Amino acid sequence: MKKISLALYGLLSAASLCANIEDRPNVIIIYGDDVGYGDVGAYGSEKIPTPHIDKLAARALRFTDGHCSAATCSPSRFSMLTGIHGFRADIRILAPNAPLTIPVDTYTLADLFKEANYQTAVIGKWHLGLGTEKQPADWNAEVKPGPLEIGFDYSFLLPSTNDRVPCVYLENYKVVNYDPNDPIFIGFNPKEVNRPGSTEYPNGKTNREAMTYYPSSHGHNHSIINGIGRIGFMAGGRAALWEDETMADIFVEKARDYIKTHREDPFFLFFSSQDIHVPRAPHPRFQGKTGLSYRGDAMVQFDWSVGQIIQALKENNLLENTIVIVSSDNGPVYDDGYVDGCSVKTSQADNDHGHYAAGPYRGGKYQIYEGGTRVPFIISWPAKIRPGISSALVNQIDFLHSFSTLLDRKLPEGAAIDSRDTLQALLGDSTTGLPYMIEEAANALALRQGDWKYIEFYPSKYRPKPPSPELYKLSNDSAETNNRINDHPEIAESMRKQLHDLKKSDGLRKYSGQD
Repeated sequence: MKKISLALYGLLSAASLCANIEDRPNVIIIYGDDVGYGDVGAYGSEKIPTPHIDKLAARALRFTDGHCSAATCSPSRFSMLTGIHGFRADIRILAPNAPLTIPVDTYTLADLFKEANYQTAVIGKWHLGLGTEKQPADWNAEVKPGPLEIGFDYSFLLPSTNDRVPCVYLENYKVVNYDPNDPIFIGFNPKEVNRPGSTEYPNGKTNREAMTYYPSSHGHNHSIINGIGRIGFMAGGRAALWEDETMADIFVEKARDYIKTHREDPFFLFFSSQDIHVPRAPHPRFQGKTGLSYRGDAMVQFDWSVGQIIQALKENNLLENTIVIVSSDNGPVYDDGYVDGCSVKTSQADNDHGHYAAGPYRGGKYQIYEGGTRVPFIISWPAKIRPGISSALVNQIDFLHSFSTLLDRKLPEGAAIDSRDTLQALLGDSTTGLPYMIEEAANALALRQGDWKYIEFYPSKYRPKPPSPELYKLSNDSAETNNRINDHPEIAESMRKQLHDLKKSDGLRKYSGQD
């Protein structure tokens, strides 16, 4: 999957570009983090006010069967940007010091827009790794390779996640507010970061009382920064530390500035919010806005972020010809390592004071059931898309191929092997979505096909003997409560075979005849 050089590829495809650059829409993907299907008013939430997303949904196309590719964040992000399922590259939730998981010669969604003469940017959470295995990210020099090597012109990042070190912002290659007199080191052993001259932070394993914001419930007990325990140890960088409660404000400010600066040129902006991922630390002006503690209040903050981006488009007269997609990287999770007022939920029957974060669906983050990947999925393009509701089966992994069709660009050979063209469904011109689709979770894969869903589990070190396969008919059992595998062994066997064929195939695009 080697990239064709930008210059050569541009010459070969110049004739296919729109005659007027102004005709091409801007594209903004607003990516929530751990936002469930039922966390948005337009999808049934009654306990969390989301007026900005709801207003957008009312004048957009809202999908009721829209999915991310995986029930955890790194595989979903990888798949959306590359058009390749995470399991093919063994992408898991990444450690703080993980190298860049997208090889720099892999064709990406950012490459597509860049080659179509768009400006490209990512603002917010990254969690796709930085540096290489041979040359890990050096936080005291230029931190690369990263987004700028895979098609983005500009990046302002939360490098990993907000519950992991390093707790600093990274703008392009540089740590923001870096102080060379307080060098930054990260690792999984406190001895790795015990560097004379660098700021020391409390160790959560030996100094839990330093968790003054709220304590960890499990894990998240390495370096304590801003009164919150993190995954991984860090030393140094005190002047560069982010403030958890102002993170949404910082990202929104960067996005608004980017939109204003690039209002004369077509742009692709991947706005990757940290909300509502743990540690949930909404700005004080949002705290107490719901009766659902920090999780619900962080969702109100995410809704505000969406509203601010829409407002910026209006102020710059860009809303009419901008595609805005609001979705999430995986389904919801409640207690995920911190005592932040969200109790542990074990199934879709549990609730948070009457709030069902996965809506009518079973499961959530980490799980193979529908609540793990069926997420809010809203597409607005006032100039082209008629408002409405679509039940078409669609997936974020198909953005790359679908946008290549919109921009009349031919994908390079071997690129985006699992991304299929669903543009007509995404624009609302067809109610026909995907004929089949793979869902991915930790140590499990599922095949969606028509009314049926087949699930296969795999061994892990925590569960060496996995559960038996399961089969559900979603048309009359959307909550996946009635395993029908013993009633329909022939359907299960047929779907098992297809799932295995798809796993071994050269990609869903070729398998489906779209290559």
